[in-house]
Amino acid sequence: MNKHQKPVLTGQRFKTRKRDEKEKFEPTVFRDTLVQGLNEAGDDLEAVAKFLDSTGSRLDYRRYADTLFDILVAGSMLAPGGTRIDDGDKTKMTNHCVFSAKEDHETIRNHAQVFNKLIRRYKYLEKAFEDAMKKLLLFLKAFTETEQTKLAMLSGILLGNGTLPPTILTSLFTDNLVKEGIAASFAVKLFKAWMAEKDANSVTSSLRKANLDKRLLELFPVNRQSVDHFAKYFTDAGLKERLSQECPIKEVVLYVKEEMKRNDLPETAVIGLLWTCIMNAVEWNKKEELVAEQALKHLKQYAPLLAVFSSQGQSELILLQKVQEYCYDNIHFMKAFQKIVVLFYKADVLSEEAILKWYKEAHVAKGKSVFLDQMKKFVEWLQNAEEESESEGEDN
Repeated sequence: MNKHQKPVLTGQRFKTRKRDEKEKFEPTVFRDTLVQGLNEAGDDLEAVAKFLDSTGSRLDYRRYADTLFDILVAGSMLAPGGTRIDDGDKTKMTNHCVFSAKEDHETIRNHAQVFNKLIRRYKYLEKAFEDAMKKLLLFLKAFTETEQTKLAMLSGILLGNGTLPPTILTSLFTDNLVKEGIAASFAVKLFKAWMAEKDANSVTSSLRKANLDKRLLELFPVNRQSVDHFAKYFTDAGLKERLSQECPIKEVVLYVKEEMKRNDLPETAVIGLLWTCIMNAVEWNKKEELVAEQALKHLKQYAPLLAVFSSQGQSELILLQKVQEYCYDNIHFMKAFQKIVVLFYKADVLSEEAILKWYKEAHVAKGKSVFLDQMKKFVEWLQNAEEESESEGEDN
């Protein structure tokens, strides 16, 4: 025997089982397989979820995660910037995706379930999905307004059920999205969808953990980064929800105070917003003779709420100006202005000092001759009452 002969390894050679082998696909082949499967499943989202579940064993989801999520959301592979690579070839695209879905919360929530099931089944996709959504948010400019809305709703729902972390929102702080107002508009829709899944406190807590709660003002263009704008956009969603559900006044007061504290909002920024939300919470009668009665009944209910947030003279004047503008912009309310002001005076929302100051110098231009004329007799009564109390004081 040759002593230099090399040793030979003996034993069984193991074959890789067929089901463990990933098919070696190029992105385009991956795309074609995915599009075909989605088209076959059609609008049956249960069938879509099953297809994605079973196909993950032979398609390389890990390698082509970007393509996977592009197609599930936009129906096509996306080029950098968000344009569709296959826009001219309908055979390489699918209409069974989020962007082609109906624009309502329930439909988008059903699509969100597809993503939930996919991520639960293939946990390694969690981070890839987060990265894909961050990328899609950077591409917002390339999408239509309705596509942006659907993506905002999807993001809000997935934030609500914990499939996505709040850190995806960092993409919205990109300069071009902020400057063009796209970031703020998208964020409003996203928060509305998120709040439909979770209460406001839960949303606040999630933002705080991600250190985003103090940065929301940055979503607005520099020339609109005012407290008023922020308040209008973000407090609005939670306020409307509570007013439309006719929550007890105490609960609404508590909510508004928490929002003021959390966002460092002054009372003067909140009072006008409160007025707008209260007036938007009702379907108004179209008949002028009936709307005044309806308005007084509604406002009497919410006068205690307005009284809490009109403790300063400046807040009272802002409220008076808002009422004036509203009555001018909504023609059926033109004759109701004086009645609303008198109601607020009797309910201690407005002081006589504020009303007199508004009358003399602090009114706005909209319909001023009509409203000053309406207020003339009441103002005279206030002035006489003031003079009488002064003379009584002197006599004493």
